[in-house]
Amino acid sequence: MKMSALIVSLAAALVLAGCATSPTGRKQLMMVSDQQMNQLGVQAFNEMGRKGKFANAPRQRAYATCVAKALIAVLPPKWRSQNWQVQIIDEDSANAFALPGGRIGVNKGMFKIATTQDQLATVLGHELAHVVARHGAERMSDNMAVQGAVLAGTLYGASRGNDAGRTMAALGLGAEVGILLPFSRTQESEADILGQRYMAQAGFDPRAAVTLWQKMGKQGGKVPAFLSTHPAPSQRAGKLAQQAQQLMPVYKQARASGHAPKCRM
Repeated sequence: MKMSALIVSLAAALVLAGCATSPTGRKQLMMVSDQQMNQLGVQAFNEMGRKGKFANAPRQRAYATCVAKALIAVLPPKWRSQNWQVQIIDEDSANAFALPGGRIGVNKGMFKIATTQDQLATVLGHELAHVVARHGAERMSDNMAVQGAVLAGTLYGASRGNDAGRTMAALGLGAEVGILLPFSRTQESEADILGQRYMAQAGFDPRAAVTLWQKMGKQGGKVPAFLSTHPAPSQRAGKLAQQAQQLMPVYKQARASGHAPKCRM
């Protein structure tokens, strides 16, 4: 295919792609449907089960389910009505995830860091926010668009006598650092905002988000901020502290209206 024809085809695909708006008002490129994402989420979760990744930890699972249910109760109706399932993942790292299709996983190691229900609500609220904001579909859509652009750039470079392999590698790295990773940091910050809002609405203390990320900042394995898909923990804690003060009236009103979780392990 000639370069001009490829560019026209790529442009047509992007025009036909759906545009969406996140819960914070940010424009998103959407080339994957919610139904497709739900299927992928459930398949990925079931595959983890088949591989024996789920731990036999009834106390931790009941505790995480209690926190998750309180948060799910305040999500928008579309996600609130899903059949959510929670499993404990047999991993010692401090991590958790929520998948489209109503699946939540919490690593055993997460309980060593998130030592209160409010801190665990910080983690699960953040992960649920990724699902509500359709970040998974957005990331897939961005990848599809970037791959098309990299292919077009590579063919153009080859037509000008450049080494195709080197051109592909350079364009791929530029796309990752300049587009995908910064955009992913935007998604992470958005999930922080939404997740802290959900936890306050559910009756969890939003100030716990600050404590949790201060703890996370003391963990090892740090990478340079410009190459990280997560904002620096210190920056994260500072922004969450500001928002926590704004959310205190929401938290107090939630407690007064009966949203007062009592999750224990």
